[in-house]
Amino acid sequence: MYIEGTTIVAVRRNGRIAMAGDGQVTLAQNTVIKHRARKVRRLYQGRVLAGFAGSVADAFTLFERFEAKIEEAQGNLVRAAVELAKEWRTDRRFERLEALLVVADAEHLLLVTGGGEVLEPDDGIVAVGSGGPFALAAARALAQHTDYDAVTIVREALRIAASICVYTNENIVVEEV
Repeated sequence: MYIEGTTIVAVRRNGRIAMAGDGQVTLAQNTVIKHRARKVRRLYQGRVLAGFAGSVADAFTLFERFEAKIEEAQGNLVRAAVELAKEWRTDRRFERLEALLVVADAEHLLLVTGGGEVLEPDDGIVAVGSGGPFALAAARALAQHTDYDAVTIVREALRIAASICVYTNENIVVEEV
């Protein structure tokens, strides 16, 4: 699934996970209507991070559903993500949602998709959205060739993506657990 309109990147490094998102909201592929949207949030007593790429309305629906699932699972990120993916895949009300969700806690970094996938990257780096491929490449290079911490890597990877992707800006929000 290719989602235009934002970039989210998350990195696990030295026992910490950082997640960053840009602030641009684009309407109809050619009009920037918001520059400082917040696409990365803290959930479940501040111990879980969630970021979205895709339709804003769809993403808010997913945030609400995921927040309910993480509460039901008493903070168990993997169980909450799997339950969300099942619901997303099987409930007709959610089958047309056009968004991707990246979620993380101190132990796991996951990508949740509408196809029912819950993926944990082997290298501890995930990026989604229109600038996702650029941010992913930048984050991997920075992780392999520098001693930067997770926060620095996600911030710099997003800056690089913003310099290439017209749907990504440099109003960056970073959260860390």
